[in-house]
Order: sequence, then C-alpha cells, then structure tokens
Amino acid sequence: MIKSFKQALGSLWLQALRPRMVYGLRSADGRWCPHSRISTHSAIEGPAGLQLGDHVFIGHFNFIDASGGLVIGEGCQVTNHVSILTHSSHIALRLERQAYWGHPQPGGLQRAATQLGAWCFIGPHSVLAPGARLGRGVLVKAYSHVRGEVPDFAIVEGQPARVVGDTRALDRAWLQAQGATLGADAQAALAAAYEAWVAGA
Repeated sequence: MIKSFKQALGSLWLQALRPRMVYGLRSADGRWCPHSRISTHSAIEGPAGLQLGDHVFIGHFNFIDASGGLVIGEGCQVTNHVSILTHSSHIALRLERQAYWGHPQPGGLQRAATQLGAWCFIGPHSVLAPGARLGRGVLVKAYSHVRGEVPDFAIVEGQPARVVGDTRALDRAWLQAQGATLGADAQAALAAAYEAWVAGA
C-alpha cells in the first residue's frame, strides 16, 4: 500500500515537472499573440526587448536572449536546445577577468539586435549569434552556428553556417509530389497561395 502510494506520488511529481507548452504570449510592444506558444522549460532573458509575431513556436530547453533587441517574425519555429543571442561576453571575460562579475557594463561586452524573418525554422542545438539576421522562410539545420545575414528562403548548415540550398525548391518539390494525395484542385490552391506568399503578396 505504501509502495503504491509512493509510486503514485512520484508519478504526479514527475507530471508536474515535465515540460509543457504555454499558449498565448505578449510581445514587448503590447500585442497579444494568441497562437504563439513557449515551453515552460525555455528561458527568455530581457523580455522587454522581444518583438514577437503570432503563430511562433518555442520548444523545450531554449535560451532566448532578447536583452539587445530580438525580433522573431510570424510563424517561426524554434525547436529544442537552441540559443538565440543578442549579446556576447567572451571578450569582456578576458578583458575584465575578476572585475567582470557584477560589472554593469564591462569593457568588451558586445550587443547586437538579432532578427528572424517570418516562417523560419531553427533546428535543434543551433546557435544564432548576436546580430544574425535571417530572411523569410529560412531553414537552419541542426547543430548550426549562424552569424550575419542569411537571405530569404536559404537552407543553412554548419559551423559557421553556410547556404546549402533553397527552401522554395524543397517546398515546390513537395507540392508537386502531393498532387495525387491532395487532389488537383486542393494542390493548385495550395500552390497558388504559396507562390503568392513567396512573391511577397
């Protein structure tokens, strides 16, 4: 009896601690984003600097640093174990050493706003460095380290990340392959809506 009670209590405890998704987020500009969601096990540093679009997904165990200004465009998906950064302290650590601890503005601290365009996908274990600027529809493959400008619809991978493909080719191939499954009319409607979005309409 005591053993089964302990097991039930342990199970409840684990259920209470497991990662969950919270629906509805507020952007720093006050907009309510009802379709955006974030894991209880992801951290946002400097939320006052986070400009957020709706339909954003931020999965488990991510570090989202908005302290230097961060824009996450509509529909972006940040998978798991991702760091999105707007500041870097590695130079400041070497310059200040012991004086770094508690310093309000240490020498060598770098800050740069980071931006993700609409409908980007950030694969697991990726790092977006301070000042990274991703265009629309970008796919960042797992374990990538992204710096600088990334053009619209790029597929990037590596450390440092480099462009290895175009998401439009990937998407159009999928649409073409789904003709029989979706039916001609549904496929044509989906393709037309997609091409209008790609064209910026």
